Amino acid sequence: MKKVLRWFILGGTLFFLGKALKDNWLEVSSIRIDAAGWAILSIATGVTLLAHIWAGWIWTWVLQELNQSVSASEFIQVYLKTNIAKYLPGNVWHYYGRILAAKNANISNGAATLSVLLEPLLMTAAALMTVVLFGSELAVNNTNIWVQILQFLSLVVLLGAVHPWVLNPAIRFLYRLKNKNSQPENQSISSLSLERYPLRPLLGELIFLGLRGTGFILTMYALGSLNLSQIPLLLGAFSFAWVLGLVVPGAPGGLGVFEATAIAILQNRFPSALVISAIALYRLISILAETAGAALASLDERFTS
Repeated sequence: MKKVLRWFILGGTLFFLGKALKDNWLEVSSIRIDAAGWAILSIATGVTLLAHIWAGWIWTWVLQELNQSVSASEFIQVYLKTNIAKYLPGNVWHYYGRILAAKNANISNGAATLSVLLEPLLMTAAALMTVVLFGSELAVNNTNIWVQILQFLSLVVLLGAVHPWVLNPAIRFLYRLKNKNSQPENQSISSLSLERYPLRPLLGELIFLGLRGTGFILTMYALGSLNLSQIPLLLGAFSFAWVLGLVVPGAPGGLGVFEATAIAILQNRFPSALVISAIALYRLISILAETAGAALASLDERFTS
C-alpha cells in the first residue's frame, strides 16, 4: 500500500505540474532575467546554502540536548555531505548516513537515531508555527478576533507538542518499537529523553525556515516586482508547501509536492507564469546549494584532515 500511495502521489503531482506548465508555457517562455535578476538569484543561492549550514549546526544542538558532546564543524560537514542523499528513492538515506556517521563518532545508536528523528520533528513544528503566524494571509486579507484566537490556540498546541512531557513518552515508545527484538546498546531506554524544553533548536529551526523562505522570496523578486505587504503571504505559502514536501511520503526531498502545493496556493495571487518560473528556479537553486554544500564540506574535510 505504501508503494502504491507513493506512486499515486508522484503521478498526481507530476500531472498537476505538467498541466500548469502546459497552460502557461507561452507566458513562462517570455520571462527574461536581467543582470540585476541574476545577481539576486546568486544571493538567493548563497542564502539557501547558509540555511543548510545553519541546519547542520542545529543538528549538533539536538545532539547536545541528548547529552552528546560533538564537534560542531565535523557534524556540520556530515550534515552537508549527506543532505543530497534525500533525493534518493525512499527519502531516508540522508538520515541513515547521519546515524552511521554519529555512531562512528562514538555516539550511542539510540542517541544518533533520536537526533535524526527529533530534528525533522522540530523542523515541522517550526514550519507549522510559521504557517499559523502567517496562515491567515493564505485565506483572507483581514483577520478577525476569532481567527487570532485560533492562531494563538494552535501555537499553544504546537509548542506543547515539543515539550519533554509529550516527546519523551513518544521517544520511548518509538525506541521500544525499533528495538523490540534486541537490547539497547550502552544506554537504557530511560536515559533516551530530553531533560529540558528544546527551545534553542526550535528557535534555530525557525531561523532555518526564515532563511529558506528568504531564498524563495528573493527568487520571486528576481523575476518580478514584489511589495512588502506580500512577504507574509509568500513566507506562509512557502512554509506550508515546504512542510508538506517534508511529511508527504513518496516525494524524495519534497520533489513535486512542494512545487504543486506552492503553485496551487500562489497562482491566484500572482501571475501564473511568474509563480511557475520562480518555483522551478528555486528548486534548481536548492539543489545547487545542497550540491555546493556537500562539495565544500568534502573539501574542508580533506584540507583539515
